Amino acid sequence: MEEFDGEPTVTWIPGLNSQKKQMCFDWGPGEMLVCETSFNKKGKSEMVAGCPFIHIIRKDIDVYSKILRKLFNESHGIFVGLQRIEEELTGKSRKAQLVRVSKNYRSVIRACMEEMHQFAVADKDSASGRQFSSQVSILSAMELIWNLCEILFIEVAPAGPLLLYLLDWVRLHVCEVDTLSADVLGSENPSKHESFWNLVTILVLQGRLDEARQMLSKEADTNPTSAGMCRVLGDLMRTMPVLSPGNTQTLTELELRWQHWHEECERHLQDGTFASDPRLESLCKVLLGDDAALLEQKELLSNWYHFLVARLLYSQPTVKPMDLHLYAQSSLDLFLGGESSPEPLDNILMAAFEFDIHQVIKECSIALSNWWFVAHLTDLLDHCKLLQSHNLYFGSNMREFLLLEYASGLFAHHSLWQLGVDYCDHCPELGRVSLELHIERIPLTTEQKALKVLRVCEQRQMTEQVRSICKILAMKAVRNNRLGSALSWSIRAKDAAFATLVSDRFLRDYCERGCFSDLDLIDNLGPAMMLSDRLTFLGKYREFHRLYGEKRFADAASLLLSLMTSQIAPRSFWMTLLTDALPLLEQKQVIFSAEQTYELLRCLEDLTSGRLLCAEPDAQQLQEDDIETTKVEMLRLALARNLARSIIKEGSLEGS
Repeated sequence: MEEFDGEPTVTWIPGLNSQKKQMCFDWGPGEMLVCETSFNKKGKSEMVAGCPFIHIIRKDIDVYSKILRKLFNESHGIFVGLQRIEEELTGKSRKAQLVRVSKNYRSVIRACMEEMHQFAVADKDSASGRQFSSQVSILSAMELIWNLCEILFIEVAPAGPLLLYLLDWVRLHVCEVDTLSADVLGSENPSKHESFWNLVTILVLQGRLDEARQMLSKEADTNPTSAGMCRVLGDLMRTMPVLSPGNTQTLTELELRWQHWHEECERHLQDGTFASDPRLESLCKVLLGDDAALLEQKELLSNWYHFLVARLLYSQPTVKPMDLHLYAQSSLDLFLGGESSPEPLDNILMAAFEFDIHQVIKECSIALSNWWFVAHLTDLLDHCKLLQSHNLYFGSNMREFLLLEYASGLFAHHSLWQLGVDYCDHCPELGRVSLELHIERIPLTTEQKALKVLRVCEQRQMTEQVRSICKILAMKAVRNNRLGSALSWSIRAKDAAFATLVSDRFLRDYCERGCFSDLDLIDNLGPAMMLSDRLTFLGKYREFHRLYGEKRFADAASLLLSLMTSQIAPRSFWMTLLTDALPLLEQKQVIFSAEQTYELLRCLEDLTSGRLLCAEPDAQQLQEDDIETTKVEMLRLALARNLARSIIKEGSLEGS
């Protein structure tokens, strides 16, 4: 049966009164707009003052944090590198690489946490300082969980070394002892410092017995009455059997040695060796792993997992991974003592000790404020072959689902969207579809950003998205009267209709101004001019002007005539073309042949007969018609003269 989560937390929006007024909202890719309507709950409209603001509710606000953006950027490089690990690497080499990747992720978290801590200290009294402190706590919890998962799931530490890893885990995350040690040792008389015995106790609880022995030697030097007891306790600490990384002894040998040592500690306690000094006696009880003695140090332990590791160190040093959850649960119960209930962090750590990976991921997804942690941890565990069999009921696997959720938050940011592209690329099932949906929603605020988006689409053969982006940019260029840019984008989009529209604008501008803009673009259209008839005409008409400028009048005349007779020129532009023919008709030498002149005459008659069929003109139209009439008369006169000259010339050639 499917397990459902509890009800989601309620987000209160200041200024909105949902008890009296209805709210309307609209979803965006990464945010939601919410505002108050004028309708009350009873359905009647009330013209009373309400909340005048439109609120933006963001799904993932962490992407807008400058410090966390460093976390996202640095971890992106680690993620991409992880995807490139060769499948041929197996056994120890592969495991070592995965552990190294995990440590890299943790180092990025810690660096980000330290930077955040500096900001929190510098600005501790303000609201932003408190927000930084809260974020430091979250990052610290993230590293704590990741480190434990690294030990249990990636290192897969066996009995014996497991405790060494757990000790390092506690020492790394319960680090107040270093500050306390510096404070005590920096005083004039360390053994008389008020925190001296607290420091010794914490060192013992963390298994730092060499340092504890050094502190006891200072006590022996300044207090001769306890020197003998300090020496005995120091010898017990020195002789405690510990499995070191380079040691070749077996677990059985370690257990036998540890049992003898444990019996010796118990004998000293029963003989009353430390009876005259309760503090040393308490430390001896800690070495025996006595639960009551450990719980007496509850304030110094600070949390239940520190208590757990201390218990294991002094009672079960060869604990097996499969038994961890039993000791973890009993330690949690003893530490809380029924006075409080477990926090979300406690539940996550307990799920890890139970080796329930999916519960760890689920609890982290609920507790943490963004998808970064669960996405990257799940991806790493998937590379460890620990999630191969887990598919979600709606068709995707867990790794892809979490990576795409994280990527969707990145796409809402003005620059981090570029990272989101790579996350989609490495999701083989649904990554392509998700990328297509998100890439279309990226605001193209600048042409530079648009070119980046376009490059992403072209590299992935996303044809429809390329056309869509080019159309958007072409429309923006037209609105800004940048016709050259608009034409370039419409050609890139292979949009014949829009290319025709822009070409018409070019021709209209030419009619108004008498010259072309963006000559370089029009001169170098090449095969692109075949995209639409109007674009072809624009390119050829510009070629006519170029030929005329080069005084290649015969070629220019042939091209001009072909533009009209092939019907490629818009009818509205015929008068302009015929007017362009006038200088050629008035040349000293005959340019147009008799046949060509007849064609021009036919075109002129077709044009004028079409105008006669128009409706009753107004005053402005009459004035324009007078100008057109003058042009027509001039054209007829020029054509008639040219026809006469061409007939004479052609007749003379035939006669000779």
